[in-house]
Amino acid sequence: MSKKYIAFDSGHKCRGNIAENYSHLKELLESKDFECHSFNDAITQSSLKLYDILVFACPDFAKITSREINEIDTWVKKEGGGLLLLSHAGGDRGRSSNLNELAESFGIAFENDQVLDDKSNLGLENLPIIYSTSFNPPHIITNGLDTICYRAGCSSTIIGAGAIAIASSNETSDPFSTPLICISEAEKGRVCCMGSYEMFRNKVGGGMAYETHSALALNIFNWLFSEERAEIRKSKNIPAPINHDTAAYQYDYVGNNASSKKNVNIDNVNINYDIKISNKSELMSLLKLFSDQINTMKKTIDHLIEKVAFDENSIITGAQIAQNMNSHEQQQYNNWQHYEPQYETQGPEHQQEQYVEDTTDFIDYAFETQGKHVLSSLPEKPSSLKEKHDAPSGELDENLEPERESLGTKVKSVKELIEFIEKKHDAGELDDKSYKKQIKKLKSDLNKSQDRIKAIDKILKK
Repeated sequence: MSKKYIAFDSGHKCRGNIAENYSHLKELLESKDFECHSFNDAITQSSLKLYDILVFACPDFAKITSREINEIDTWVKKEGGGLLLLSHAGGDRGRSSNLNELAESFGIAFENDQVLDDKSNLGLENLPIIYSTSFNPPHIITNGLDTICYRAGCSSTIIGAGAIAIASSNETSDPFSTPLICISEAEKGRVCCMGSYEMFRNKVGGGMAYETHSALALNIFNWLFSEERAEIRKSKNIPAPINHDTAAYQYDYVGNNASSKKNVNIDNVNINYDIKISNKSELMSLLKLFSDQINTMKKTIDHLIEKVAFDENSIITGAQIAQNMNSHEQQQYNNWQHYEPQYETQGPEHQQEQYVEDTTDFIDYAFETQGKHVLSSLPEKPSSLKEKHDAPSGELDENLEPERESLGTKVKSVKELIEFIEKKHDAGELDDKSYKKQIKKLKSDLNKSQDRIKAIDKILKK
């Protein structure tokens, strides 16, 4: 079987990086006839045509330009490209990015919120367990999955007729029954949007190691490889893209064969600096490649040192973890144990975002170094947040206006989708069984949202 090529964007400071915290995802995909590349080239029709799938794994404090969005839009719709967009808790506002501008081209929008569930979760409310009862309508992406862990993610909204939600939050979630995984078949191409890039991270609770996430990842990437791309790969002579992760070995800058796996005595290595560079752009690409490799090696060494420093067979408490930390880590740990002073001057919205970030950082540290047993030593949510976010309905007047506005947008989108599905059914493009199932789910969502709006209006009138 021919290879399928995936470009993981690295030019917009994406948090998901196949050389670092997405390396397990890379290993999984490359065991199944995919080839993963870090993609830092200018986004143009010429650069994209070599790839079958493009991934943005949570751009961080970086914007995708209007020209890049247009190039991607054309590549998806005309060349059959597959596009995977992954966001994070807080959406674009939380990351100072504009992933929404790209998602909206395909009828999908990421919300500036976070999905929480204090009833069904993996130890923390921002690690909600989503059950298969919320996977509607049935789709190849969710096929065979009993649950997923929607780790530190935002919700989405359907804003265009060509998009649908295939997984939603639980009825116990906040926000409830709202889209989490959305897809769009845009002309010849395919798009998948999911508000949690962390579901595919290495060695974190609710990340890539979660029991169903390997299957979920393979389902997503297999679906994104469209029939159009398969035909193009089969019938056209498209060269394989150069993998910049290993490109350094293609340069003859070492006296002996650079790709040789033999042990080399570093003291005896003779480096030939006579590299043939045709232009400044090529030189900059090569220097960046070397710089990235040095950074990767440094992080790998630091990671190994960290691993060796701990006894993998020991089960320790939070206090014992602190004893093994350096001074910076100890200060972070102390902050985690004393939320109140850290959040006193912040508003409820920023308190919640900071709580999600800090608690997630602690869980990452716990899972990477000690395993699940340290979850019992995690600090409680700060009382200030309990008062503001766990209070009964009616005591949160200051937060109800934004919720009502969000629900109004959702109601409008659901009504538009109901109208779209009814037109497809009337035209004979949707069978009765699928129509009834989808309409039942959408009307249930609509009624719940409308009921909540009525309840909020009553509170606000008091």
